[in-house]
Amino acid sequence: MEEEAEAEEQKRFSYQQRLKAAVHYTVGRLCEEVALDKEMQFSKQTIAAISELTFRQCENFAKDLEMFARHAKRSTINTEDVKLLARRSNSLLKYITEKSDEIAQFNLERKARKKKKSEDGNKSSRETAEAEAVDSED
Repeated sequence: MEEEAEAEEQKRFSYQQRLKAAVHYTVGRLCEEVALDKEMQFSKQTIAAISELTFRQCENFAKDLEMFARHAKRSTINTEDVKLLARRSNSLLKYITEKSDEIAQFNLERKARKKKKSEDGNKSSRETAEAEAVDSED
């Protein structure tokens, strides 16, 4: 039993290290872009510090989102939780709200098309059945 717990902990640690490496890589690439654009340099220590800060902030965001959902007696994080997290940054909240509305509109349109297609399919199968019934009566 203890070996299983240790294996699970090792797995979790390995996963966390891979996430940290991905964040570090992404921060490094972003710093390269900014360095080229602004004609400045970032030291490796600065990139590492930004990466660590970013990772920790993401962990805090994840915990906050979990708590928001739990407080609402849900097990799933939704867009309202994300908006609540972003409430202190007006520009971020506006962006998230706009994207959320775009996605909701797209989903409504897709659902309407799917429903119409389904109705058209049912209509044509009904027409085919009616035509076959008329043919069989003749």
